[in-house]
Amino acid sequence: MGASEIYKIISKDEWAAAETAGVFKGALIDLTDGYIHFSTAAQAPETAALHFTGQEGLLLVSVSTEALGEALKWEASRGGDLFPHLYAPLEMNHVTRVDDLPVGANSKHQFPAHVAAAGESS
Repeated sequence: MGASEIYKIISKDEWAAAETAGVFKGALIDLTDGYIHFSTAAQAPETAALHFTGQEGLLLVSVSTEALGEALKWEASRGGDLFPHLYAPLEMNHVTRVDDLPVGANSKHQFPAHVAAAGESS
């Protein structure tokens, strides 16, 4: 089920703390909900628009789903779409890349080419 790569939008400060700790346990909303929220490439731009509009200092963390196992659940959320939710801390060895997520002149986040292309083909 689902994509081989999933994405987490996170502040640079939150990510720096996770790197120092060696594990990401979640942002405040993740801790509140009991799982780490992720998006697919197709879902990430809408997630950014709904929850992070105009917010500077963000990163897009790419995660391989292969080793996440049973802790990764695909659950209905916005509009009935299935979203990836991780019911475990994110280990740093599952992260495949981290990209800046700058805000463009239109106040929308500018996604890296590899995510934008994947989102268009979904």
